[in-house]
Amino acid sequence: MSNATTTTNSFWKPTSSKGFVFVLLGATLWGTDAIFRKGLASTVPTSVVVWVEQLIPLLCLLPYALRGVRRALATFNAKDWIFLVMIGCGASTIATYLYTRAFTYGIYTTPVLLQQVQPLFAIVGARVLLRERLHPRFGLFVVAALVGSYFIAFAQPSAPSFHLLAPALLTLSAAGIWGLGTVFGRSLGAKVPFNELTALRVLFGLFAATILVAIQHDFGFLAHLSGSSSRALLLMSLFPGLFALLLYYTGLRATPASVATLAELAFPITALLVNYFDFNINLSNWQWMGVAILIGTITTMGLNRHDDSLAGVDIDLAAAR
Repeated sequence: MSNATTTTNSFWKPTSSKGFVFVLLGATLWGTDAIFRKGLASTVPTSVVVWVEQLIPLLCLLPYALRGVRRALATFNAKDWIFLVMIGCGASTIATYLYTRAFTYGIYTTPVLLQQVQPLFAIVGARVLLRERLHPRFGLFVVAALVGSYFIAFAQPSAPSFHLLAPALLTLSAAGIWGLGTVFGRSLGAKVPFNELTALRVLFGLFAATILVAIQHDFGFLAHLSGSSSRALLLMSLFPGLFALLLYYTGLRATPASVATLAELAFPITALLVNYFDFNINLSNWQWMGVAILIGTITTMGLNRHDDSLAGVDIDLAAAR
């Protein structure tokens, strides 16, 4: 009896209501991403969308970027620089590019919900790269998440179509890179404060995005952006992007990861509401089942994790994005 009481107290006692609300608000803002990305994916080249998503946060975080560069030059070894490149070029640019490309297929529910599998990739990455132990029931979590993801991707699971497969594979690839980015970010977090690491990530992300835009000869499109596209890019970069990130981490300082998992449910719930009210998209019964399985699996993983262990699992959705 005393052990149960201790566990309950340790779960709730460190939590501040303000911290929980900040995490909830950050996760809610993430869920609004599709409002902006849907229209941009059909009117603006993907490379330009990704480039602006790196540029605007960097301008806001420029002092931290300069401070972070000085700190990195003084303290980073070769492995740290590789990890930073993987976070900036990989998680910030390539993964965001793949995720935005998924929206060009006109399928919006699949990309938004399938990115919830990031924790699985993060756990595997932590096991391989950081030698952290796996949760004893990790295999069951993987199977459940795969089943849920399949149901989400295909409204009729018995008759999957290639048109639906492409956005699903693009999103899963992005989720994999984001998950690994979380592992690399966790390693660098011991040397660089969060605000500086975020600024460094978008700095390297902008470098990679610039190369991407140049290769695809899309820079000329920047001069012809419409007013509505410019506003959408600005709002997406700030609200589901930078502001959501800052709210999330501000709240996480006063909220244990296990409790933050509950607040993070605002992300898929908001995304579903956006799909229904803004896009008039109704899920099939199979997709609803997939949503329930996937959210249930990831939430169970979060509620059974240790607050300081990625293998437990300590996964921050914003960390890689």
